[in-house]
Amino acid sequence: QVQLVESGGGLVQPGGSLRLSCAASGIIFRVYAMAWYRQTPGKQRELVARISSGGWLNYAESVKGRFTISRDNAMNTVHLQMNSLKPEDTAVYYCNADGGSTIYPTAWGQGTQVTVSS
Repeated sequence: QVQLVESGGGLVQPGGSLRLSCAASGIIFRVYAMAWYRQTPGKQRELVARISSGGWLNYAESVKGRFTISRDNAMNTVHLQMNSLKPEDTAVYYCNADGGSTIYPTAWGQGTQVTVSS
């Protein structure tokens, strides 16, 4: 029923760009905060960027000025534009949906691999 499907990951050179997309279904999308997290082996999953249901933005300090999160409520999608990529951005990136209440269950995507390497 509830499903988040990420796409857009891949291998890029340092300084390059990628655009991740997450398509949501089975939720009332407009009431959910949407976010991107990332995780590397042996490290904790960290919040990369979040956009609230009202459009308020939050970014990890490490990506400010380089990444941009956006949402399209008409299309039930959220995007993460990643510019000036660095090797330390290499991770599996996960889409997250949070309704802010037990009434609206949290959902996670399956993840998409981003590798930044020369």
